Amino acid sequence: MDEFCLSELLLDLGRQVRDHVIGHRDLAHDHMIVGHEGGDTIFALDRRVEPVIEQVIVNWPAAALPLLVVAEGFGADGRRRLGPADQELRYRILIDPIDGTRGLMYDKRSAWFLATIAPDRGETTRLSDGVASAMVELPTSKQTWCDVFSAVAGEPSRAWRERDDASGRIEFVPARSREGVLRNGFAYVVDFFPGIRRLAADLMETIAEAALGPAFAGEAVIFNDQWISTGGQMAELMVGHDRFCCDLRPLFFDINDRRHGQATSRLECHPYDIAGMLVAQQAGVVLTDGWGQPLDAPFAVDHGVHWCGYANEELRSQIEPVIQSWLRHHL
Repeated sequence: MDEFCLSELLLDLGRQVRDHVIGHRDLAHDHMIVGHEGGDTIFALDRRVEPVIEQVIVNWPAAALPLLVVAEGFGADGRRRLGPADQELRYRILIDPIDGTRGLMYDKRSAWFLATIAPDRGETTRLSDGVASAMVELPTSKQTWCDVFSAVAGEPSRAWRERDDASGRIEFVPARSREGVLRNGFAYVVDFFPGIRRLAADLMETIAEAALGPAFAGEAVIFNDQWISTGGQMAELMVGHDRFCCDLRPLFFDINDRRHGQATSRLECHPYDIAGMLVAQQAGVVLTDGWGQPLDAPFAVDHGVHWCGYANEELRSQIEPVIQSWLRHHL
């Protein structure tokens, strides 16, 4: 099936999830825990949108089916086959229906629908095989506009700002930062949850000192505004709000395991959290894993992902050696 058609199917799916979120808000109950699947907590808000995904996909054109959906919330293994049972799989789709549930369920900050589709290559299918991807912002109750991104392999990403009631739509070009320094920009090392905050703070201070030298009294030179959503982080890099971010939780947990001599509790980034990878890359964002290798992951829900995002190569050339030196020292 044509890659642009596949991207339109993903966009439509994301918009229908968005419409369902907008039309079925329940702020009194959205934050209730209803399960633990795919290495993360499932809240009532997550569970409500899962049927929407299946209902939409089963009505896709025959050329797109059958396919395997791999998604947070789709059971213990996160898998669900949709389409004719007597035919070989055509595609695999990796989906995070609501990336950033914690912010959205308290009506604090928007979340993101993330999806990537790849030709089926069995268990060897990886995000780097993706041929089309979409990111759709899921708004808070006070928002009237939402951002939407899509990409196909080899083509620049496209972006729109849309009214939540579909009454208006404006296309825009994502413009990542061209600044080659961190000074007076937003940059951070993810420390969403307890357990790794000391390590994250130490690494960020090391990066800041290497990039800028000692700070002077009363001087704020690097700003921190973490979005508890990998999709949100990538969007901020794409549109020029942030210059650098990294999420090294799997590596931080490895450091803690060595220090304590036993496995510690882990809540990591998963492949579905980076399902918008193709969109960010086609918008020019530089994405690597924590060791500076190309970012990639299997179509799975139980795999830890560490990643770094840079607005441009100049920033990467300054920051990446600092991160690798710090990791070698601690691991």
